[in-house]
Formats: sequence, C-alpha cells, structure tokens
Amino acid sequence: MAEVLLVPGSGFGAWAYDRLTPALAALGHRARALDLPGRDGSDTRLQDHAEAILAAIDDRAILVGHSAAGFPITLAAALAPSRVQGLIYLAAYIPQPGKSLADLRRAAPLQPMRGAFQISADRTSYRFDPARCRDLFFHDTDDFTPQMGPEPIRPQETPFPGPLPNTPRAALIARDDRALPPDWQRQMAAGMAQEELASGHCPHLSMPKALAQTLDAMIKRIENPT
Repeated sequence: MAEVLLVPGSGFGAWAYDRLTPALAALGHRARALDLPGRDGSDTRLQDHAEAILAAIDDRAILVGHSAAGFPITLAAALAPSRVQGLIYLAAYIPQPGKSLADLRRAAPLQPMRGAFQISADRTSYRFDPARCRDLFFHDTDDFTPQMGPEPIRPQETPFPGPLPNTPRAALIARDDRALPPDWQRQMAAGMAQEELASGHCPHLSMPKALAQTLDAMIKRIENPT
C-alpha cells in the first residue's frame, strides 16, 4: 500500500479527485487530495505550492500531479527528496530547469488554449473562459465548469529553479487531450516511463477506475524498480 497525494491542476481543486480516491482505495492505496494555496486571490509563489504539498505528506508519499501541478510536485521532491517516493505526471506539464510552465505552454507546437484565459483586473490571477471549459476539459465526462476556480499567475511564470530531483518519475499521457496536446506531453516526458489512456484532459473524472488500475501498476514499478 502506498501513500498517494493527488495534486490538482489549474482551476481545479481537491474535488476533482473525488472519483479517483475511492478507486485507488479499492486497490489498497491510501490516497488523499489537497487544495493548493492562492486560489483566493492571495499572492502565491511556486514554492508556496510545493511547501503546501510537503505539509500534506504524513510520512513519505508518491505524488500525482495533474496538468500544471507537474511543477509544484517536482519542486516538492527537489526540496525534500526523502519524503517523496516518486512522481507521476497526469496529463501534465513536466518541468525543465530554467523554464516556467508558461514557457512550456507557449513552446508547444499547438495552442488549443489560446484565448481561453480571463485575466483578473490586478493581473495576479486568471480563470478559464467558462464557454471554453467543456470542450477543453470535459468533452468526455460530466461538465464541471461551475466548479472551476481562479488560478494564481505567479507560480506559472516562475522558472523551475533546477536541478531536477533524482526521484523516480513516470508520466500518464491522455491520448484525447484537447487542452494539453498529447504529442507535447510525450515530448516533455521523454526518457521516463510512460503509460497512455484514451481520455481527455481529466481521466480522473472520465475514467477513474481505469486510471486507478494504471496508476496502481505505475506505483508498483516505483516501489519495486527492476
């Protein structure tokens, strides 16, 4: 049994894992989700996100980061490697030293999220345009647009401080992702173990049981490397 901490992506909260948590528990894992700070409009750093993740770990955990959460889970492992057993990127941005999440998003060969950002008046946070959320995130599941919240901009414009942690890492690619192009996911995950599901950007909502089974296999490989 692994301790698994589930970290939500931009605009999402712990609620996004309500379907996945029991599916992982049924496979014997102790899975919990957290809300990241800064979604109340307060000034927030990437390091604040990483420290919130570390504060939520009881002992030692495998971190699963969805989408933008690929950055703070990696920083958490860099800050406290003894407390992070492994990293799993779930349809996620995967850090490169010296580059920010925004850098990686802009470098993608396709830009499906162009025009979908609504920036706050003080330019410290943004929301996804509700008219775009269904197609970007929820085309293959229930529409959770009303639950989407604001996201602080500063963590996404912060270059990853590097170096990358020497922590086992793996990526789960969403093959029908309309928000983060699957080929870009594969390219960012080059050199690490990869699994794929025929899902949109949120397999934890659209196919939680299949995702739990895939994560279970990935967790076992992290726990028992060959």
